[in-house]
Amino acid sequence: MSRVDVKRHFAPIQRKAAQRTEERKTDSIPTISIVMSTCGLASGAAETKQAFEEALSRKSIEARIVPVGCLGHCYAEPLVIIDHPTSGFPPICYHKVSAARAQVLVGSYLENGDPVFKYVLGATEENDLIPAVMDFPRFNLEQRLVMEQCGRIDPDDIYQYVAEGGYGGLVKALGSDPEEVISEIETSGLRGRGGAGFPAGRKWRLARGGGPDEKIVICNADEGDPGAYMDRTILESNPHQLLEGLAICAYGVGADTAIIYVRAEYPLAVKTVQQAIKSAEKRSLLGSSILGTSFNLEVTVFQGSGAFVCGEETALIHSIEGKRGMPQHRPPYPVESGLWGRPTVVNNVKTLSCVPSIMTRGAEWFRSIGTEKSPGTAIFSVVGNVNHPGLVEIAMGTSLRTLIFEVCGGIPKKKSFKAVQIGGPSGGCLPESFLDTPIDFDSLTEAGAMMGSGGMVVMDENSCMVDVARYFLDFTQKESCGKCTFCRIGTRHLLDILDRITKGEGKEKDLELLETLGEDIKSGSLCGLGKTAPNPVLTSLRYFLDEYQAHVKEKRCPALKCRALTAFYIDLEKCARGCDVCVGCCPVEAIFTTTGRKKAVDQELCVKCGECMVVCPPEYDAVEKVSPPELAPIIERSPEKKETSD
Repeated sequence: MSRVDVKRHFAPIQRKAAQRTEERKTDSIPTISIVMSTCGLASGAAETKQAFEEALSRKSIEARIVPVGCLGHCYAEPLVIIDHPTSGFPPICYHKVSAARAQVLVGSYLENGDPVFKYVLGATEENDLIPAVMDFPRFNLEQRLVMEQCGRIDPDDIYQYVAEGGYGGLVKALGSDPEEVISEIETSGLRGRGGAGFPAGRKWRLARGGGPDEKIVICNADEGDPGAYMDRTILESNPHQLLEGLAICAYGVGADTAIIYVRAEYPLAVKTVQQAIKSAEKRSLLGSSILGTSFNLEVTVFQGSGAFVCGEETALIHSIEGKRGMPQHRPPYPVESGLWGRPTVVNNVKTLSCVPSIMTRGAEWFRSIGTEKSPGTAIFSVVGNVNHPGLVEIAMGTSLRTLIFEVCGGIPKKKSFKAVQIGGPSGGCLPESFLDTPIDFDSLTEAGAMMGSGGMVVMDENSCMVDVARYFLDFTQKESCGKCTFCRIGTRHLLDILDRITKGEGKEKDLELLETLGEDIKSGSLCGLGKTAPNPVLTSLRYFLDEYQAHVKEKRCPALKCRALTAFYIDLEKCARGCDVCVGCCPVEAIFTTTGRKKAVDQELCVKCGECMVVCPPEYDAVEKVSPPELAPIIERSPEKKETSD
C-alpha cells in the first residue's frame, strides 16, 4: 500500500483527536490533572481525586478531572496540575495535594480565584511567581524524549496521544520499505536501553535476515532492579508510545507476533497496557490489516513471576515457553533462534519508546542529542540521599554532577556526597572524584560502573560502603538462578565474607580474597547477572579501601552503620532529668535510670535497634552512636544504676 493510502486510513483518527482537542480549548472548563500512576496512588492520589469530585459537586463547579501518568517529581506526590483558562494564570502544578488541600484549592482557586501560592511546586517565600509546569528548573535541565508526554496526557485516551503526534511514526514506517525502517534505526545509532547497549538497528537486521521463519518481537518490561521504576512509569503513563515502537519494530523485522513481558507485580501497568492494546486494535492501529495494509500484528501481554534473572533475554524466552527462567548458552542468539525456535528480537521498553520519535523526526535529529557513540537520552530513577528523588531524562553525556546536584537538588541536610551506585544492583559504586564523568555507555564502563537499565542510588557521608556492597550482593545472590557454579556458590562466599567483615570478624586476607573471587565470578558466569554481580564489591574495594580496612583492622565502622560495630550511649550532659521517653521505647529494657536520675544504656542488654535515638526529643538530642573501641572510656565514666525509685 502506498504512503498516501496509509495516511488516508489514519486521517479519521487524526481528525477526531484534533476535534476533541479543539473542544477542550473552547469550552473554558477548568482541567484538573491528577498524577494517578503507582507513585501517586501510593501517596494518596485516589483520595485526592475523590476529594476534588466531592468538593466540585458540593459547590456546583464544573471542571474536568483527568488522570495522568508520572511527571517524575515522585518526591512531591500527590501532584495536581490545574489549568483554569479564565484565571489569567498558566497551568499550575501543586505538590503534596492531600484530600484536605484538594478541597481548599476548589474553594480558593476555582471558586474565588486565589491560586494559593504556598501549595505550588517550587514556591518559596522569596518568590511568589507561578511558573508554568515545564518552566521548573528540573524540566529545563532535562531533555525529555521518551517521557515527553508522561504526566501530560491521559494514558487511557488514545486520542490525546494521537493529538500530540502519536502513531505518526507508524504511518511513516508503513509507507516505507521495511529495509528503509531498519536503515533509519541503524543511522540513528540507537543502542539498547536495557543495559547492554547493543545497537538496536543491527539486532533488527540480524532478525530480519534470520531465514524464512516468521519473526517475533518481545518487549522486555521485566524491571527487577531495586529502586528502578522507569519501565513501569512509561507503561503506566504513555503505553501507546511503546505500542507504536513495538509495531514499527515488528514491521521492520517482518514479525506478526509481539509479546510484552511484564512482571505481575505491576498490576496498574498490566491493566493500562492491556487497555491500550484493545484501544489501538479497535482503530486498526494493531491487529489485522493495520491502517488498511497487509501488515498484521497480534500483541499480547505475558505476566512474569518476578525473577530478576528473567531480565536476561534467553531466560525471559524460556519463561514465556513455560520453562524455568534460566539463561542459555549463545550462540545461537535469539535473533537466529529464539522463542519457539523462531528469530526473535528482544528490546527494552525505553528502547522501543525511542523509535516513534526517530521515525517522525529523523535519525539525524536523534544523533544530534547525546554523544557520538551514545546518541539520544537516558532515563534514570534517582533514589537515596537526594533532595528531589524521582525520574529524570537527560541527554547522554550529561555529567553525574549535573544530574545529582542540579537536576535532583543535591544532598539533603547539607551533608556531603559520598558515592553513587549506578547501573542497578550489579552496577558500580563511584566516589566524588567521578562526579564529572559523562553519563554514557562507554564512560561509565571505563569507570567500573555501567549504564544498566537506569537505577541510581545516591549516598551521603553517613553511608557505609561495605554494608552497601553487602546489601546489593545479597540481592543478586538470592536472585541467581543457580545454573553457573561461580555465580551460585561464588556469590554466596562473597556474601559470607562481607557478612563477617560487617560483624567485625573479618581478616586481612579477606580483602584480597574478595577481589580474587569477584574477578573469578565475572569470568566464570554465563549471563549478565553473574558477570556483573561482583561490581559493587570490586568498585567499593577499589575506591573505598580505607573503609574495608577500618572494619577489618580496627573493628569499627566509620559511618556507624554496621550494627555489630556500633554502640549507643546517652550523653549525661544533654540528658534531661525525668524524661523517660527512651525508657518506654526500648524493646529489651536496656535503658535504666542512674543515681542522678538521668538515663544510661546497659550495653549487655542493648540490641542496637536505634529506637532510643529516634524518640529522644530534638531539644535534648542526648543519644549518641560510637564504635565499640570508643565506648570503653565512656562506660567507665557512666554512673551506676539506681536501685530504688524516688
